[in-house]
Amino acid sequence: MNEDVQSKTDETIPEKKPIGLKRLVRATQYSYRGLIATAQHEEAFRQELLLLLGAFLLMPLFATSWFHAVALIGSVIMILIVELLNSAIEAIVDRVGLEFHELSGRAKDMGSAAVFLSITLAGMVWSVSVIQWFLHH
Repeated sequence: MNEDVQSKTDETIPEKKPIGLKRLVRATQYSYRGLIATAQHEEAFRQELLLLLGAFLLMPLFATSWFHAVALIGSVIMILIVELLNSAIEAIVDRVGLEFHELSGRAKDMGSAAVFLSITLAGMVWSVSVIQWFLHH
């Protein structure tokens, strides 16, 4: 009887979370795993990674300052960030159940809308930069 009480007590004690450098190393490992998993399972994320590569290649042509360069690259990185969050939402919804549910559909649509808005923002930043370049050359 005493063993049952002890095993139940052990199960309820949460694992001590690492602190300091160990926490940073673990967080980096989890982030790397998330990036790799998303790249393996999400076609849109792979396409957006190619877009980031293109942005790095074109940025020196259009950037007029370091701040401008950060805005150009950052706007594309924002797409990747939002895509990661959207993919996480989709994975959780699919984990709960693949049958249609209004709230599940709404959650997925909202994630998709967030990706759309991030793409729109990047498109605006790049469009203004390209137009500015053409007007000054």
